[in-house]
Amino acid sequence: MFEYLRNLLTLIRLDKPIGIYLLFFPCCWGVLAATETLDALKYNFFFIVLFLFGSIIMRGAGCIINDIFDRNLDKNVLRTRERPIASGKIRVLDAIIFFLFLCCLGLAILLSLNFISIIIGLISFILLVLYPLAKRLTYWPQLVLGLTFNTGVLIGYSSVSGYIDYSILSLYCAGIFWTLGYDTIYAIQDIRDDEKIGIKSTALLFGKSVRIWVSFFYFLMMIMLFIYGITSDIAYYYFLGLVFVALILYRQINQLSLNNTAKCLELFKSNQYVGLLICFTLLTKLIN
Repeated sequence: MFEYLRNLLTLIRLDKPIGIYLLFFPCCWGVLAATETLDALKYNFFFIVLFLFGSIIMRGAGCIINDIFDRNLDKNVLRTRERPIASGKIRVLDAIIFFLFLCCLGLAILLSLNFISIIIGLISFILLVLYPLAKRLTYWPQLVLGLTFNTGVLIGYSSVSGYIDYSILSLYCAGIFWTLGYDTIYAIQDIRDDEKIGIKSTALLFGKSVRIWVSFFYFLMMIMLFIYGITSDIAYYYFLGLVFVALILYRQINQLSLNNTAKCLELFKSNQYVGLLICFTLLTKLIN
């Protein structure tokens, strides 16, 4: 019984929390962007805690639905062949039941928010389910992932403010370009296996030009972050913080290699610091 529970936790990748961070930090961006004062932050901290639990739950649900769709493909990939469903440690039926349970928990959290946040959350859930199929249909599944993972910006913002404005859309777009960059780096690990089994990715699409494209995505991300700063009532410290964000992204680009998958994984994981640093830059708005 203990072994089976451990396999369930492995199924939702609790042993690999980077996905939780990458889902959670955009939610924090949205909350912080909608927060006007330090006193307001004390009340809005409730949303940050709520979104942390929501990120753990929905990231887990996303991993399950992905592994259900990919169970036969995962058997042929060295990095994924020991995943619980692919290896037979977890039955598909049990995985579906666990997925539905997590979805119910996620829905309970979503229904505690306002109407516009609920609608955005439901759209995000649809994208979450479609993502595993995107890898079979287009070389741009990273774009679908970016649209999905960064809806937290819009949900976080609308939960606090009750509306969506044009400035927050630039922060959402920044998150999409960020995901396009970091998930392309992540996909480099599986280029050879993906090519054999017919899975598509931006890493396969770009090939030897992948460094140029990742640079392009990160450049657009920085432009969107800059536009957000210009269109928001924000302190100049925010732009100083963006310098440090750019330095981390530059390091990723500079050290990126198609021939070193271990380094690609390390660079991918370093994006947790990017997400956290952007949170700190947004906090400078409160000292304006």
